[in-house]
Amino acid sequence: MTPTPDLAVVGLGPAGRALAHRAARAGLRVVGIDPHPDRPWSPTYAAWVDELPRWLGPEVLRATVGRPNVWATRSRVLDREYAILDNAALHRRLDLEGVRVVAGVAAAVASNTVVLRDGTEVRARRVMDARGLRPDPTLAEQTAFGLVLPTAAAAPAMGGAACWFMDWRRDNGTTPEDPPSFLYAVPLGDDSVLLEETCLVGRPGLALDELRRRLDARLRARGVEPPANLEVERVRFPVQAPRSAGTVDAFGARAGLIHPGTGYSVAASLTAVDDVVEALVAGRDPGNALWPWRARIVRSLRGVGLSALLRLDPARTEEFFDAFFALPVERQRAYLSGRADATGTMHTMWALFRTVPPPIRRTLARAGVGW
Repeated sequence: MTPTPDLAVVGLGPAGRALAHRAARAGLRVVGIDPHPDRPWSPTYAAWVDELPRWLGPEVLRATVGRPNVWATRSRVLDREYAILDNAALHRRLDLEGVRVVAGVAAAVASNTVVLRDGTEVRARRVMDARGLRPDPTLAEQTAFGLVLPTAAAAPAMGGAACWFMDWRRDNGTTPEDPPSFLYAVPLGDDSVLLEETCLVGRPGLALDELRRRLDARLRARGVEPPANLEVERVRFPVQAPRSAGTVDAFGARAGLIHPGTGYSVAASLTAVDDVVEALVAGRDPGNALWPWRARIVRSLRGVGLSALLRLDPARTEEFFDAFFALPVERQRAYLSGRADATGTMHTMWALFRTVPPPIRRTLARAGVGW
């Protein structure tokens, strides 16, 4: 008789695959469930290099930029290394040796059982749901439309910068009264550059057709003539997890590891996975390991930040981000990456509150009161 697996992981995207990989490495009997477990990952994943766990290794980095640029009311340089992940290398690094892989769609997920659409039941001592989040009209979301251009063709849009983490200039055909979007422009390491018009957060986010129109306008304004038949990237996902009282443990974006102010979740999941695996091996609650009290405080504070972004006057967006990126890099890092750094997150939010203009300060205060 086959022993019951210790863990079933539903969803084998970067978060779920990392969980299955590390759990198997720790000696647990693991089954992974995904409709297409071998399908390549198509989204562009990125991270600050200092966020990534050491066990991952540098081979998963597709391209790195030592000092990315931002433009809010002026150009600034961020003294923090940024990387685009190599999806194929990350997929290989998170190998599923020792994991029993089941190709199928989960129709029902319970604490100890997963029922597939074809009626197959997969049982385990514990089930963890690592499926990504689907668009939901009740949740704030990020949307983006991007094109992958040869480096030479993209050069006029870059203006000499190696990377634009955020470029809020309004040469995209908008006015200060329009909902804002920014240019995200990153090298992909193979003589190509992703130019992406991004709605950071909205409820709902800007439509992809509108973002494409804005990107076209921005590229025309900068003298870029995109070649024909370019690779396209379309992005739409919630930046907050639904508040549910489900009985199934979750991991990755579904567990709330997505940052509501950036939309990033992959690095946070890779960093948190060993805490969860350690709890599973010891027979402890993985939810408590994932969300100790400091991390719960940070999650609430970031919720206040999301509320502020949703309330922010579009005409004040550039001033807000200029104030944020004027903070010391340690303060920026605490808010953007310190998942359990409650003290650092509070210090950053207070420093930002003190330095923004009074109209933005009032918005931040209302967000804090209304959260």
